[in-house]
Amino acid sequence: MTPPRPTSWTLAGLALPAVIGLPLAAGLAGVVAPAFGVHPGLGATRPTFDVLAGLLTDPSFGRALALSVMSGLGASLLAVAAAFGFCALAAPTRWFARVRPALAAGLALPHASFAVGLAFLVAPSGFIARAVSPELTGWREPPDFLLVGDPWAVSLLAALALKETLFLILMITAALGQFPAESLLRTARSLGYRPLRGWLMAVAPQAYRRVRLPVYAVIASSLGSVDLALVLGPSSPPPLAPLLLRWFTDFDPLLQQRAAAGALVLLAATLLAILAWRLGERGIAAFARVRLLDGDRGGGALDRAVGAGAGGIVGLSLAVSTGALIVLALWSVAAAWPWPEALPRGWTLAQWGAAWPTILRLAGDTLLVAALSTAVALALAIAALEARPPRPDAAIDAVVLTPLLLPQAGFLFGVQVMWSALRWDGAIAAVVCTHLLFVGPYVYLALRDPFHALDPRLARSARSLGKSRLVTLLQVKLPLLLRPLLTATAIGLTVSVTLYLPTIIAGAGRVTTLATETIALSAGGDRRLLGVVAITLAALPFAALRLALGLGAWAARRRRGLAA
Repeated sequence: MTPPRPTSWTLAGLALPAVIGLPLAAGLAGVVAPAFGVHPGLGATRPTFDVLAGLLTDPSFGRALALSVMSGLGASLLAVAAAFGFCALAAPTRWFARVRPALAAGLALPHASFAVGLAFLVAPSGFIARAVSPELTGWREPPDFLLVGDPWAVSLLAALALKETLFLILMITAALGQFPAESLLRTARSLGYRPLRGWLMAVAPQAYRRVRLPVYAVIASSLGSVDLALVLGPSSPPPLAPLLLRWFTDFDPLLQQRAAAGALVLLAATLLAILAWRLGERGIAAFARVRLLDGDRGGGALDRAVGAGAGGIVGLSLAVSTGALIVLALWSVAAAWPWPEALPRGWTLAQWGAAWPTILRLAGDTLLVAALSTAVALALAIAALEARPPRPDAAIDAVVLTPLLLPQAGFLFGVQVMWSALRWDGAIAAVVCTHLLFVGPYVYLALRDPFHALDPRLARSARSLGKSRLVTLLQVKLPLLLRPLLTATAIGLTVSVTLYLPTIIAGAGRVTTLATETIALSAGGDRRLLGVVAITLAALPFAALRLALGLGAWAARRRRGLAA
């Protein structure tokens, strides 16, 4: 029997997995081959372990790997504990809905701007030291100790934890709408459990099953962090991902091969970390089952400590995000700001005027890449969701979401090899396609549940009236999905604007954005210019989110007939 020919919708539905899966496979292949010594350009065509052996004997490799694992896993553990502790404390209360916009705003602050602002706050010559010196500290000169770039990457760990906590809180909040959380909490309270203990025992397990993927994505991104590590991490040696970038951008092909081998090790370390985390989940579940039977209903000192600790971390994250924005804005308009004065001696817009042509060029390139990658991601995600059956397709999900579970440095070096072979490296098209590897999954996730929550009878009614599938999609489904579409657009723009390593790798140094320029200036540029660039970078995601929320509210009023 001849198999049925694939329809145009079936082919369209496979476009997103293909656009993500093919570069991903090429990227992994482009890492594995050089890691085992296969480099046709150097005449090496037979696999060997010499490159891996050279990597293991490199004096900086072991410490770099240890720094990445300690900071990545430590930050992930703190973020998960703080996020669940805060939701246990706040989710049952009425004010939780009021604080969510602040959490979303804090999350929208790009990593590069956050890192630079945090460095401006806590550095020995930073704003906090200036505010208390010399009256409280006696410091007449900046103190000689490292808070930024400390050798044990404590500042990097703290920054990662603060950023990822906000992300996980919003993921948990979204998960709470997918099951009867309030009913479970009422049942726990009826059995005598105090609110915090009852939430952790009855609601948290259900929520965690639905945010397991974001948790694993946090582990992968934390272990492979590059932008935060370049600003806040140690430099000799740096964590593994920045060290691999240093090797890969070197002209020595042997160092480039070593970078590929290191990327393979980083991939393996990330997968092992996720596996260890999975085993830890089972241990915690077994411990929780025992605690359910011990008769303790909560309300003791431990519960209060958990709530206070989690609330403190979330409050610190919001305070640091706000403080980072303020100090970036201050530096961007500062005239002279000598140590230890708490505020500049004067204010000027001269730096903005001098940098304005550069800012316009960088913002234009940033928005161009973001708009193109988000538009393509939206079109492909809609096609994939329209073509698939109502039940989730595990194979498509696995392909589309895989880039979120891998460290960027683990496969992007291979992607750059592919662009170089195609003579695309340094082109806007290569940067857009590379951004799609990360924008596509987030847009797809933002649309997946709202798309399949639509009442299927609406589409059947339209089809029964003679409307084609495309017309039904455009005139019936998408208008009903306007708010999720706007949210997905804002998320896609935000993700693209903040991407650093994909832009550096695919752009080959010839495509610069606000994110790449912020990290470049953080290495020792003028603080005033750095403040101008970083605050501009921070403004773009906020503008995208605000526009999405405003248009969504306007559309809702139109639908209710409250606006003309």
